[in-house]
Amino acid sequence: MGDARILTTHAGSLPRPPELTGLFTQRSLGKSVDEEALAAAGREAVAWVVAKQRAIGIDVISNGEQQRESFVLYLRRRLSGIGGQGDRAPFADIEHYPKFKQERTRFLAARQAVSNVALLPKCVGPVDYIGKTELDAECATFKAAYAVHAKGAVAPFFTAASPGILASIVKNEHYASFEAYIDAIAAALQIEYETIVGNGFNLQIDAPDLALERHVAFAQRPIADFQQFVEVVIAALNRALINVPQEKVRLHVCWGNYEGPHDQDVPLVDILPILQKAKVGGMYLPFANPRHAHEYKVLMRMPLADSQVLVAGVIDTVTNYIEHPEVVADRIERIVEVVGDPTRVMAGTDCGFDTSAGMGRVAEDVVWSKLAALVEGARIASRRLCG
Repeated sequence: MGDARILTTHAGSLPRPPELTGLFTQRSLGKSVDEEALAAAGREAVAWVVAKQRAIGIDVISNGEQQRESFVLYLRRRLSGIGGQGDRAPFADIEHYPKFKQERTRFLAARQAVSNVALLPKCVGPVDYIGKTELDAECATFKAAYAVHAKGAVAPFFTAASPGILASIVKNEHYASFEAYIDAIAAALQIEYETIVGNGFNLQIDAPDLALERHVAFAQRPIADFQQFVEVVIAALNRALINVPQEKVRLHVCWGNYEGPHDQDVPLVDILPILQKAKVGGMYLPFANPRHAHEYKVLMRMPLADSQVLVAGVIDTVTNYIEHPEVVADRIERIVEVVGDPTRVMAGTDCGFDTSAGMGRVAEDVVWSKLAALVEGARIASRRLCG
């Protein structure tokens, strides 16, 4: 197969420097921070994280979400109508194990971090996109860092939250229906999606809602209700992506990036037929964690479109085990066997390593070693699969 090989990537968020995490945490708690110092720290962190990814050998790299406090709650500054104090339904698997819940509560209380489940805003007015200036600056920072530090990279990607995860986390108290609410969010985020791709980046839509919400907002409801939710979100997402070339977009779906029981997770087989309606060029699914490592086999019965790429999570993001490169290679090879074409498989991490600032469970130095194992595992698999 000549020069063909398994490319490597990751799910977007990477550890932030402690100073930056501290500033984000203080701001999330409502305390005043030096916004100029925060902006400067964010720019420096982007240059650092881009160079670090290339030093390790990651092919398709991001800005590490260094200038955002959270993979989704950054939108509180980019959308109108978001404010006040909201709440979030509990996670069914955590509620099912009270001793585990106690341990987790103690652990989280001791961290300096931005929470995606506490101190949440809600929707109190019309949702419109007001964050273009901030987004343009974020794109410019990544573009500049990429030009200087990304020699040898294959492509840059940029993450953005799905309409559904924002609608799930930010409680609606303004719109007459969920459908009206998510349509408004999607219309607003269309500006963000098109701006990102217009700056020359590939777009990753982060949509944990499409699996996670089954054991959160829909934990006490029939599976059919959750599947209808997924249908509504996918339809709204497709409308938001109407002007974006399909091959420029990958959809990242997961069951929540936290170390927990996960025994209330929805099976992939129950949602994949709906996910496949998304007008995207790549599907990004986690196959390293022990609750879903077997589900790559679902793709034998429900294959992706011939034009689509599978980004397969083959590195766990919530434990400090460093996967052996041979383990990574074995995972890649099993998945390629199902997909049938190594050029349609990329190797990635299950999720981000720091999806909100300071919440990452994996130590920074271990993160980089895990990513190095990803790169080496992909090289081993490439030699076996591509010659």
